[in-house]
Parts: sequence; structure tokens; C-alpha cells
Amino acid sequence: MFSYDKLWKLLIDRKMNKSDLQDAIQTTPKTIARMSKNENVSMVTLSRICDYFDCEIEDIIDHKKS
Repeated sequence: MFSYDKLWKLLIDRKMNKSDLQDAIQTTPKTIARMSKNENVSMVTLSRICDYFDCEIEDIIDHKKS
């Protein structure tokens, strides 16, 4: 299972909300909802997030054993 807690903290630090992220990376509300539930999203989406924040993937997600 993956956790997006690091991403949500990053949004708080940048004074952004999930809608801001959605607009910034040109994705759908469904994708944001999937991440909110710690569900899988495409690598393309994760790449867009990393590009937008100029960060590495480990800066936005964690892998947790189920």
C-alpha cells in the first residue's frame, strides 16, 4: 500500500489545497480522490507531481506493508 501523507503535508507547507494540485497537474477529481484514499494512481500522475514540485517520488509517497 502507498501513502500520500508526504504529499498532503507538502500541500499544507505550500499553502495549497487538493483543488490547487488538481489544477496544477491537470488531472481529474477522481485521481485526487484515489490518492486521498491511498489508492494507486498512474506513474504519469506521480511524475507530473514531482515535476511540479521539483522533487523526487520519495518526497511525496511512502510504501507501507499491508
